[in-house]
Amino acid sequence: MADYYDLLGVERSASAEEIKKAYRKLARQLHPDANPNDPAAEARFKEVAEAYEVLSDDNKRANFDRFGAASGPGGFGGAGNAGFGDLFDAFFSGGAGRGGPTGPQRGVDLEVVAQLDLEDTIRGVAKDVEVRTAVSCDTCEATGAAPGSTSEACTECGGSGQLRQVRQSILGQMVTTAVCHRCGGEGRTVSKPCQQCSGEGRRVEDRSYTVDIPAGVSHGSTLRLTGRGAVGPRGGPPGDLYVEIRVRAHPVFERDGDRLLADLHVPMAQAALGTDLTFETIDGSIDISVAPGAQSGLVFTFRDEGAPRLRSRGRGNLEITLVVDVPTDLSEEQDALLRQFAELRGEKVKDPKDGKLISKIRNAFS
Repeated sequence: MADYYDLLGVERSASAEEIKKAYRKLARQLHPDANPNDPAAEARFKEVAEAYEVLSDDNKRANFDRFGAASGPGGFGGAGNAGFGDLFDAFFSGGAGRGGPTGPQRGVDLEVVAQLDLEDTIRGVAKDVEVRTAVSCDTCEATGAAPGSTSEACTECGGSGQLRQVRQSILGQMVTTAVCHRCGGEGRTVSKPCQQCSGEGRRVEDRSYTVDIPAGVSHGSTLRLTGRGAVGPRGGPPGDLYVEIRVRAHPVFERDGDRLLADLHVPMAQAALGTDLTFETIDGSIDISVAPGAQSGLVFTFRDEGAPRLRSRGRGNLEITLVVDVPTDLSEEQDALLRQFAELRGEKVKDPKDGKLISKIRNAFS
């Protein structure tokens, strides 16, 4: 038997959150939708899903840590269950929870990415996201049974959804339980499966959801939509949908926590003599007074003009850094005036002939 910890690439002491994070990363990489016509990737995806099914369940993980496998028929529960079509097996196997010891399985959680502009994170936005998911089959009303027929109690487990086995050990009798391999823990089977869903009680469909994204979210944030994940087989409850936020780079502003940062470029003459400017922010325009002699690096701070705080009230600051631009394309008249200015201040500058000589040399080799 494969080592489930090795399959997920985690230590045996890994926390539940670390195991979940590793599984979700591998599932995205190996998902059949991302690797079409790749049997090796599909097989690997199923192995990873099986590993997560075991290690995400405290009882199954404890059994695996002690014995290296589950006791009794069916092992850790149903990787080879009948009734799953190839698509469902690849897309939805593993990772599903259960409503209780028996009964329909809970559907898996899904992930989707929402691309936002910086303005969306400042004001909040309603964003439509597309997700390929499992929805209830209308033909059989999610029962998995063909119209006119019903499901029956599983003959393997007697409808309990579990198989028990009594073993003798040096400590005495040990009773172990495992999910029934025949019914997958549901306690019921279908002898006449629905033709539309192959007895699964669900089908694959593209769905669109509108996500209300609050002001203050940042790049890398994750929003959870309860009950918007894939539905479970044969009437099982749905999982959750996780929306990962990705924010596009802005041409003017950069965000640092709840602060907004920007540069204000000012020509040398305006910085030396002072000026009054209007600066366009995300929320509107603000007036900035640049005092005579202002230097590069001067920061203008505007309170409560930054990004909203997601988990508290108020907003951060807007910080605008002054950048003094030195002209590089002087006309002859401007050059002469600037040299006169330098002479009046007693500042030594290069001879204009040196610049002309360098230009001639460059032109000769160009």
